[in-house]
Amino acid sequence: MKSKIAEQRPRRHGLQRGAALIEILVSLVILLFGLLGLAGISSRANLSELESYQRTQAVQLVQDMAGRLNANRKVASCYSNGTAGIQLSSSISTVPACTAGTAQQQTQAVADLTAWRNMIQGQSETVKDSSGNNVQIGTMIGAVGCVTLDDPTNNVYLIAVSWQGLVDTSAPLSNGAAFPCGSGAYGSEKRHRVVTTKVRIGTLS
Repeated sequence: MKSKIAEQRPRRHGLQRGAALIEILVSLVILLFGLLGLAGISSRANLSELESYQRTQAVQLVQDMAGRLNANRKVASCYSNGTAGIQLSSSISTVPACTAGTAQQQTQAVADLTAWRNMIQGQSETVKDSSGNNVQIGTMIGAVGCVTLDDPTNNVYLIAVSWQGLVDTSAPLSNGAAFPCGSGAYGSEKRHRVVTTKVRIGTLS
């Protein structure tokens, strides 16, 4: 009898050690899933923060141009290049000449558009690259600014700023078609973001 009991004891200890090892493995798997979940939440939070930052920047740019247009309203047509419209971005930086109004108003319109272009391109915030050159970083991804004469009859101007979002959402539309400012610049229209405002200029004597 003693020898049988002695033979059975090591088996019990082996079973206990096996059960403890399984418990440790299960705990590790649960911990791993928890860490993966936290990583996913952190990643989504970072994306949301960047999306919010870009939208805030775009709203500020739209409001800035609305203020400039209102302050120099007698030559409002210079801000939209007449009926042609103006589009400014990192790759489109030509500011058209202003021929309406007085010389002072013309100079102010060109200066306003130049300053707006620089803000769209992120000139206010730069870092040095490996070659020592200034790289503009203070703007949205693929920022595009547009000023168009939206309603010639009522003298209404549309100011828009578009940029590239980080995740797919609903594509912005204008009269059932893709919103023109920034359209086609971001690969997928579902990553096309835009904020707009309208400025109505009264009939001035």
